[in-house]
Amino acid sequence: MANNKTKILIIEDEEVLADVLESKLKKEGYDMIMAADGRDGLNKVRELKPDMVLLDIIMPKMNGYEVLEKMEEEKIKIPVIIISNSGQPVELEKIKKMGAVDYLIKTKFNPDDVITKVKKYLNGKGKQGGGEAEIKPRESANAANKNGRKVLLVEDDSFLRDICAKKLTKEGFQVFEILDGEEALKNLEKIEPDIILLDIILPTVNGFEVLEKIRANKDKKISKTPVIMLSNLGQEEDVKKALGLGANDYLIKAHFTTEEIIEKVKKELKVK
Repeated sequence: MANNKTKILIIEDEEVLADVLESKLKKEGYDMIMAADGRDGLNKVRELKPDMVLLDIIMPKMNGYEVLEKMEEEKIKIPVIIISNSGQPVELEKIKKMGAVDYLIKTKFNPDDVITKVKKYLNGKGKQGGGEAEIKPRESANAANKNGRKVLLVEDDSFLRDICAKKLTKEGFQVFEILDGEEALKNLEKIEPDIILLDIILPTVNGFEVLEKIRANKDKKISKTPVIMLSNLGQEEDVKKALGLGANDYLIKAHFTTEEIIEKVKKELKVK
């Protein structure tokens, strides 16, 4: 459970969603502060100094972008997780450049996703202190089914990540699941994966930057790890950029089933 002195501010004008998030986080032991518009939310950031902010983008009086801008101007260093109606890459890139540590897309997340992200940045693996939590693999309980190969799955879409992880596990792989680029880079040496499935639009550090740092790693075993990019970005320039940075393959999510993704992994690792 969270320390009861940990304060989270939710700036959200959708009353039902705000109530659900407040209830869920209260059960985890957090002290909750609520604001229904951007201006009130910013004032509460200044006055109450919460430990974290969950921030909607489209709001009355002052939108989420304006709140982020003011926080940056006033050098208010509080982790902000954006709650967005859109998953468009342009918007997500803008959000990250403005200082948000992470984001949630309203149509895709469930309350448990919120808890995971909040804990990460407050008292788990994130930037707000506490010991780093060990990333444990998902793997088959059947010893005879294990093939000894490790897959690092870097994907912040919980639905796709869960499906891929389940199917990879069924095929005998150990699957290490990470939600953002920074954590992936931190854990490369610990995990020593045999292959990496890497999304491009990620919180903290995007997939292009992660790939570049993997290929520049001083450890040859890490630098030569096969990397398959998974992305919603289908522009030719994005594909060329990824392959130019050293990706072994580039899969556009909408064009491939999870079964086909698994087959690509098996082919790359020569697993039957």
